[in-house]
Amino acid sequence: MRKLIRRLLAGATPEPISPERWQALRARARWIAALDGEREGRLQALASRFLHEKTITPVGDLSLDEDRRALLAALCCLPLLEFGAEGLHGWSQLIVYPDAFRVNRSHVDAAGVLHEWDDELSGESWEHGPLILSWADIQADLDEPDAGFCVAVHEMAHKLDALDGVLDGTPPLPRAWQTQWARDFQHAYDAFAAEVDRGRETAIDAYAAEAPEEFFAVCSEYHFSDPRTLQAQMPAVAAHLARLYGPSPFGAEK
Repeated sequence: MRKLIRRLLAGATPEPISPERWQALRARARWIAALDGEREGRLQALASRFLHEKTITPVGDLSLDEDRRALLAALCCLPLLEFGAEGLHGWSQLIVYPDAFRVNRSHVDAAGVLHEWDDELSGESWEHGPLILSWADIQADLDEPDAGFCVAVHEMAHKLDALDGVLDGTPPLPRAWQTQWARDFQHAYDAFAAEVDRGRETAIDAYAAEAPEEFFAVCSEYHFSDPRTLQAQMPAVAAHLARLYGPSPFGAEK
C-alpha cells in the first residue's frame, strides 16, 4: 500500500509555492534573490517538487511552518538547478534538528582495536537514508551567505555523489566528463590535503581534506557562497562545478 501511495504522489502535480511565500524566501536568502529570472523559476519548480515528494521532520521542540519548509526545500534544491529533479531520487526524508547534533562514531583500526567517539554535526547525509540538517546552522549560513558555508548545499552534494552507488566525490556524469573530473579533482585534492598535512593555513576550509567526498561537498559550498576564493585557489575545480551547478549566484556581485 505504501509503495502504491508513493507512486500516486510521484505522478501528481506539485502545488506551486505562492508568490507571497516565494518573495519572503528571496528576502531571507540572497542565494535565491541573486539568481536570474529563468534559473529562479527553475528553482521554484524544484522546491515545489521537493515539498511534494519529501517528508520534512523537525526534531524536539523545533517548529517548522510552511515558510520555513519552503525555505529548506529551496536551499536543498540549489545544487539541482542544472542537474534537475533526478537529484532528488533515492531518499524520502529531511530531518531538521534545532541545533548541531551529536552522533556516535566507531572504527576498528588495523590492530583490531575498537575506537568510539562522538561527533557534533551541522548536517549529515545517509547514502540510502535521510538528509539531516541543523536549523541553527541554516540560519547562520543565511546570515553570512558569502562566508564559504552552506550546509544544505554540502549535504545535497553528498546526495548527488551517492547517486552512482559510490560515495567518492564524483557524481554521475557522462563518461568523458567523468574522466576529466576524476583527474582534476584528484590532483586538486592531493595538493590541498598535502597543504593541510603540513599545517599550513588554507583559504578553503581544511575539512575538505578529510576525504574526496568531503572535498567535493566543501568546494560545492564555496561555489555557491564564495566563488571568487574557489576560482583563485582551484580554477579547474571551479570550472567543473560551474558546469555541474551552473554559474554561482554570487559570481557577478562578489
